[in-house]
Amino acid sequence: MRRFILGITLLTALIGAAALYWATRPLPVLTVTTWPGAYGHAQRAALIEPYRDVARVNMHANEWEGDLAELSHAIASHSYKGDVIDFELPKAIQACRMGLLEKIDATSLPAGIDGAPAAHDFVNGALGECWVASVAYSQAILFAKDKFAGAEPATAADFFDIARFPGPRAMKQGAKLNLELALLADGVAPQDIYKTLETDAGVARAFQKLGTIKPGLIWWQAAGEPARLIRSGQAVFSTVLNGDIFDARADMPGVIWDRQLYEFDVFGVPKGNPKKDMAMDFIRYATSARPLARMANRISYGPARRSALPLVGDNPEFHIAMRPFLPTAPANFATAFAVDDAWWLAHGAPLEARFATWAAAPN
Repeated sequence: MRRFILGITLLTALIGAAALYWATRPLPVLTVTTWPGAYGHAQRAALIEPYRDVARVNMHANEWEGDLAELSHAIASHSYKGDVIDFELPKAIQACRMGLLEKIDATSLPAGIDGAPAAHDFVNGALGECWVASVAYSQAILFAKDKFAGAEPATAADFFDIARFPGPRAMKQGAKLNLELALLADGVAPQDIYKTLETDAGVARAFQKLGTIKPGLIWWQAAGEPARLIRSGQAVFSTVLNGDIFDARADMPGVIWDRQLYEFDVFGVPKGNPKKDMAMDFIRYATSARPLARMANRISYGPARRSALPLVGDNPEFHIAMRPFLPTAPANFATAFAVDDAWWLAHGAPLEARFATWAAAPN
């Protein structure tokens, strides 16, 4: 009996010691490298801090500006400043080609809340060899609501229709996005856009379409300018980044989502990172439907998963319904065009040079 009591006492002590160890042990650390400003703040609140509580991980957040040389040095020296990195997609493609990122098995990602496999739940272009998209952002079109008689403009073709909708237009200078928009408005099928731009005739067709609005064309440079140009009467149409649409909501110009051109921010894991498994667990969590919906509640970028959209509600700060401002919301996404960033990395330099020459030439 005495031995039994001693055994029970020893077992109780061991259990207590084990419980104390697990309660007081240092938590593993995972660092997410993301962007400064509102986007990074939204990620912290919607993805990073909630994952800390779910996974019992000490989460750190770093900021960066997309410098691949810095990433390359970190990998070569095994001095990883970030275990998960948020990239704009062109940089992720470059990093993947340079061998700087781990491969990602898309079949390991969780299904959507409706049970759809990840490959079907993510929007077109969101999954890659070395990355998983979290949000989509896009270029759309603003127009002056009170400038035209009859029906309001509603399509990308209307942006170029000077006869029905006269007045100056505004665009951000550059070949990317503008050449695609011109060809889409001219009737080229979406699946043929980049094949068309690989021919001299196709490029000439895009510039010819842009030439129809070049007299009086205004170039904008910074966020907020498109809405100011419309409100001041300097332009009746302007291309616009979708984040500016949310910012202009108090005095909203008309918005055309037809043929919006969308791109992604994506997550990747640095090559050779010893915390690869932890990093991938975070990516699976952060790109599942509910966390992406929380992200969209805070910033007007579209969740990369379709099943996240029904979960999007009001912005917790402004108490404004967010779904109408999201690029991937069904009402906005019907004719959306996925920009091929890999194609632009291969073909962009001569087209950008040609665009600059065209823009500088007199009308």
